[in-house]
Amino acid sequence: MSTTIDDGLWSAIGDPTRRRMLDLLLTDGGGTATTLSEQLPVTRQAVAKHLGVLDGVGLVHVTTAGRERRYEVDEVQFARAVAQLSAVITTWDARLQRIKRIAERIQRGKQD
Repeated sequence: MSTTIDDGLWSAIGDPTRRRMLDLLLTDGGGTATTLSEQLPVTRQAVAKHLGVLDGVGLVHVTTAGRERRYEVDEVQFARAVAQLSAVITTWDARLQRIKRIAERIQRGKQD
């Protein structure tokens, strides 16, 4: 599984409404634009556009039964996003530790 940062994926996840939609889809095991719009402070049309963005980066997939389009989180792509986030966390933890060591050296130098 690649942990190379995918800017399109993170741009899609960067929107708070889309993150909330992913959370609802994960919690409920899926949903439609209508059921999601009932739980969000946006219109059904806005939900449909957000779902289109999530579908475009592969975070959700849609199944159609008659007129109903049901969305579910794509577990493989979601796991990829989690792996990318873990890689970013690891990188920033290391950077912050280096900054902390530098700050501690500076502080010790001021105390001498």
